[in-house]
Amino acid sequence: MEVKKHIDPLETARRTIALEAGAIQGLSALLTNDFSRICQAILEAKGRLIVSGIGKSAVIAQKIVATLNSTGTPAVYLHAAEAIHGDLGMILQHDVVMIISKSGESPEIKVLAQLVKNFGNPVIGMVGNLDSYLAKQSDFIIDTTVSQEACPNNLAPTSSTTAQMVMGDALAVALMELRGFKTEDFAKFHPGGALGKKLYLRVADLYIHNEQPKVLPAATLKEVIVEISKKRLGATAVVNEADELMGVITDGDLRRMLEKNSSLNDVTAEQIMTVNPKKIEADALAIDAMELMRKNNIGQLLVVSNNQYAGIIHLHDLIKEGLI
Repeated sequence: MEVKKHIDPLETARRTIALEAGAIQGLSALLTNDFSRICQAILEAKGRLIVSGIGKSAVIAQKIVATLNSTGTPAVYLHAAEAIHGDLGMILQHDVVMIISKSGESPEIKVLAQLVKNFGNPVIGMVGNLDSYLAKQSDFIIDTTVSQEACPNNLAPTSSTTAQMVMGDALAVALMELRGFKTEDFAKFHPGGALGKKLYLRVADLYIHNEQPKVLPAATLKEVIVEISKKRLGATAVVNEADELMGVITDGDLRRMLEKNSSLNDVTAEQIMTVNPKKIEADALAIDAMELMRKNNIGQLLVVSNNQYAGIIHLHDLIKEGLI
């Protein structure tokens, strides 16, 4: 194998992207009513969707299964070679089976397709050759034919596997919409990491660990400073006797007040506070608190619950949870 130094890698990359983009653009024209019938069959099935393939198609099958499971469609990956050597027991009576193959003629694929047909399970063929054995054995077909692989020898699965991936995503998204799959449902399947936290972590999960700085409107300047310093959140709420929120005093408010006033003896919290402060409900998502802080360029938000002051959520709380 000879290294060709005159080849421009950037040009090769651009050509590869263009070829694969063209393959994807052509998929829409390949869709038929079978796609709608496939979605209906999967929705109505009492079992799961078994997705199988061999070679590069097997890798794509794994990714499709992962996407389906995370978006509300129970799916199981089955390697075609392992299937015909003992793993066929994974296929249950009410399962729907999707077999992925570019050629539709691989020996393992041909055996698997016939065996599944004998079991009586519906067979979906995601195939790039409509004259193949797999296509003829399938009850439904998803056509992933491509005119050319991005590989310079037109051999290595590149455009074809991209087409399979995109069709798998199209199937998953269509099933999501048919199921009415919502953000809350997505969160159930993604509880870990920053993504999961963005979907389920709420303000109430964070502010309860903080102090609850607050003063009455008649509080003196010294009382305000002591409360802010003691509670270490850079601000204090101003509330009435019923704990209803009236305003907020931040470190910045104190500095601005000190610059304007020569006499500090009679200054009260009510005179310093900012009325109608930015606030958020305790049951709101933490990600919403982050967006509100970012939009208003502030480092803390007052939290309210049932129209009463509940506490403060700080930017540091969001950083600690990995949301920022």
